[in-house]
Amino acid sequence: MKPFPRWPLNPLALFKREADHLRLGRWGEKQAERYLHKQKLKILGRRIRVGKHDELDLLAREGSILVVIEVKTRSKEGLRPAKDAVDKEKQIRLNRAALTYARACTPRPEGIRFDIVEVIGRPRQGKPVIRHHPGAFGLHHGFRY
Repeated sequence: MKPFPRWPLNPLALFKREADHLRLGRWGEKQAERYLHKQKLKILGRRIRVGKHDELDLLAREGSILVVIEVKTRSKEGLRPAKDAVDKEKQIRLNRAALTYARACTPRPEGIRFDIVEVIGRPRQGKPVIRHHPGAFGLHHGFRY
């Protein structure tokens, strides 16, 4: 016979539970951050909100280059590739956020690179598969640094 489940101290805490896909995304960002740290990138920040609607998953520095990292977490192999998941509209939003951030930095970085890190796995399934795509895309028309 199973024991009766224990209730939380605050019954409303049941409704504040984070969705599974959000938990998976945060876990993927932590895995990507560990991986990039081993690759000798200096992590400057995570989940940086720039402006009203733009967010940068991870921000790093490699020498004097600002590296903007978009993390795509997948629970299993065989889904849409990470490069396809970052469409033109998302790239433009990342361009805008990165330029806004870079222009506020002192000293200004020499350049901006946009990377995609793909994390495939789940938190309790062992070591995830991590694929790093450096320089996955660049600045679009109309954006100048």
